[in-house]
Amino acid sequence: MSHIAMVSIPAPGHVNPSVQILRALVERGHRVTYANDPSFADVIRRSGAELKPYRSTLPAPDEEWVDDPIAQLTLFLDDAIAMLPQLRARYADDRPDLFLYDIAGAPARLLGEQWGIPAIQLSPTFVAWDGYEAEMAQAVEAIRADPRGADYYRRFTTWLTENGSSVTDSLAFQGRPTRCLALIPHALQPNADRVDPTVYSFVGPVLGDRSDQGGWTRPATAEKVLLVSLGSAFTRHPDFYRRCVTAFGTLPGWHTVLQIGRHVDPAELGVVPDSVEVHPWVPQLAILEQADAFLTHAGMGGSSEGLYCGTPMIAAPQAADQFANAERLADLGVARVVDVATVTADELREALLHLTTDAVVSARCADLSRQVRDESGTARAVELIEAELSAAPVRTA
Repeated sequence: MSHIAMVSIPAPGHVNPSVQILRALVERGHRVTYANDPSFADVIRRSGAELKPYRSTLPAPDEEWVDDPIAQLTLFLDDAIAMLPQLRARYADDRPDLFLYDIAGAPARLLGEQWGIPAIQLSPTFVAWDGYEAEMAQAVEAIRADPRGADYYRRFTTWLTENGSSVTDSLAFQGRPTRCLALIPHALQPNADRVDPTVYSFVGPVLGDRSDQGGWTRPATAEKVLLVSLGSAFTRHPDFYRRCVTAFGTLPGWHTVLQIGRHVDPAELGVVPDSVEVHPWVPQLAILEQADAFLTHAGMGGSSEGLYCGTPMIAAPQAADQFANAERLADLGVARVVDVATVTADELREALLHLTTDAVVSARCADLSRQVRDESGTARAVELIEAELSAAPVRTA
């Protein structure tokens, strides 16, 4: 039995993608510990892992994130800097045989290097390809041109240097791990033919049993079901939700499940017809398995689940990788991209009806669903992790 330590942050999109893998490792007899904020203790314990608590400086699950890329990067860096000494203290007398870490759990890579422990990144989003840095150069320079961005890169390099990292470039430290399992559909990976297979292995979205999140029953009167969800971070959009009610609430035969997050009062939506049910949060996968369409912010988790379930999507991206995901879904022929700020109720309705009546879209959804299900494998992910354990040098202390 090996001791495997997972490191991540308290955010659904960074915890949910790997939960089933951890559960499988526990079932294989490994001892799995999980360094994360106590706010995710229940999710972690249900996986069979043992919580190693650290206090995150990131916004709590019920708090809003700032809608500014440089501010977001700074939040993640501040959390990493605060996490490292806590991580070192939690594992000083209980060193693992292997670190697994989310892309935002990068202090595990530092600690692994300092202690001579192998570390595998579990990426819940797309990974770097040959030429990635050159293609990102313009975006990086735009951030550096802002004094806040310049300070972010300076602080990141200083932190890595002071901790003896062999990699002191922030982009390479985060985007060029020594080993990585990509927990996404291969179809969503940009320039997949230029990804190094000796470093990155695609294991698909490993969804597993999520019955602990609750279930959902499709109403007997619903001929078709639409799920609307903008994720968990950027959900304060009452005007957009009102447009959704207008667009979909009177469509004959359609039943809409509208997730509005914790920062919008349902009263702000005005009169809501019986064909629309409103919730602050929903068990997304349970609904998608029964839905006919999905209006999503195009986060990697939602995009992957939509492809897995073969559900046509209206993509309304807002931040980070969501814009690239949305365009990729459209290129795959299974989505229409809209702008949350400007799309009208009529345009939303037209997009839904087009996506759900077009035979070509239906065929693409079914084909991609088969591909994603075929490539998604808990057993393969576990096999790859255990192979790294077998190849690791035996530690004497």
